[in-house]
Amino acid sequence: MTHGNRLLEPGLFDNLRLELRRGSLTVAVLAALRVEQYGYTLRRMLEDKGLFVEEGTLYPLLRRLESQRLLTSEWREQDKRAKRFYHLSPDGARMLDLLVAEWQAIDRSLTGILSESHHGSARSLSSGR
Repeated sequence: MTHGNRLLEPGLFDNLRLELRRGSLTVAVLAALRVEQYGYTLRRMLEDKGLFVEEGTLYPLLRRLESQRLLTSEWREQDKRAKRFYHLSPDGARMLDLLVAEWQAIDRSLTGILSESHHGSARSLSSGR
């Protein structure tokens, strides 16, 4: 494949999109679990907000966040079925605050960079460069 067709390389966009979504998903899960939920309702809530996540991604993430003591969980019976309910721990709440502050700083930086890049391109084109 030539350099100009690099975007057509199989899987390139999917790989980069996955990298971008990973950290975003962690923040979204921590934020969503400020209110106790079990896995299925969490997944549906994320989807309702436009963040689609496979079960094979969500449940390992929940286990990892719990092992990092950012979440707590408890098995309970609901509708005659045992369900594992997850909730943000106090450490998780503090971590969420830190991650949101970092997210906002990155967002401000990216907004500025993208805005400058866009205006720079327009100037270059309009000036004939």
